[in-house]
Amino acid sequence: MKPVYTRIAGTGRGLPDKILTNQDLEKMVDTTDEWIRSRSGIERRHIAADNETNLDFCELAARNAMQAADVGPKDIDLVIVGTTTPDQVFPNMGCLLQRRLGIHGCAAFSLEAACTGFIYALDIADKFIRTGSAKCALIVGGETLSRMTDWTDRSTCVLFGDGAGAVVLEPAAKPGILSTHLHADGKYADLLFFPSGVSKKPKDFYARRDFIHMKGSEVFKVAVTKLGEIVVEALEANDLPPEKLDWLVPHQANLRIIEATARKLKMPMEKVILTVQDHGNTSTASVPMALDVAVRDGRIQRGQTILLEAFGGGFTWGAALIRY
Repeated sequence: MKPVYTRIAGTGRGLPDKILTNQDLEKMVDTTDEWIRSRSGIERRHIAADNETNLDFCELAARNAMQAADVGPKDIDLVIVGTTTPDQVFPNMGCLLQRRLGIHGCAAFSLEAACTGFIYALDIADKFIRTGSAKCALIVGGETLSRMTDWTDRSTCVLFGDGAGAVVLEPAAKPGILSTHLHADGKYADLLFFPSGVSKKPKDFYARRDFIHMKGSEVFKVAVTKLGEIVVEALEANDLPPEKLDWLVPHQANLRIIEATARKLKMPMEKVILTVQDHGNTSTASVPMALDVAVRDGRIQRGQTILLEAFGGGFTWGAALIRY
């Protein structure tokens, strides 16, 4: 029996129409465009309107990916949505997206691994396809981080944005997803977190709501170290020298972190896909959206080797080496 591999058959993204620029933020908090760009590389971000939810962007991204892959609802037999900002606790986002798309009967679930959620979902779907448990998987990363952001905190509100990215995965005779690598370490939990949830409510539940908390400099140091380690791990696992990489598609959180990872790989920035300037940090959505941008503008071509990587609260971190 011939081995089964997994390939990306199509990509897509969905974004809110509303754009919040650095100049807009200058009117909201004590900050400047120069300060934001010099520390993060971000120039603008998309923000959900009051009548929009994460599911809206996940649906748009999914439909675009399905159209690119030339598949319909009846072809999909696995749905995974990575998110930290689901529309509801249950039904899970996978089931909600199923209903929107008219997909029936197949396994559908969501997972939460912060910004690494899409890489985690990709790993799981790859195993479903390799074992024959699925033949056409829809993987989505979507967020509305604006709903978790304290818009009076200038250290965090300048960083985050909303949107969704998606891929359709199918079986292939030749390797597409070459390897995936996942890690986590909860000892860093207090450096980047959202304080409450369903079981752990805010102390005064009816008087206030919680927001994202981040110790920026500490997060930066750990992120640079762990991402440096995991890109080496992915390359060594495939006996691939860095110069054989065509593209790096990193988590779009901070330009300085991205530049540090590129230096570790000795990759010129011309071979790094950057969307952080346009989208900000969209957590789980960031990698698939950046991938879709580069596929659709023609930079990423079939047969090229690309490295996806992400790092998020938990801490979680992961990488996927892919022959597109």
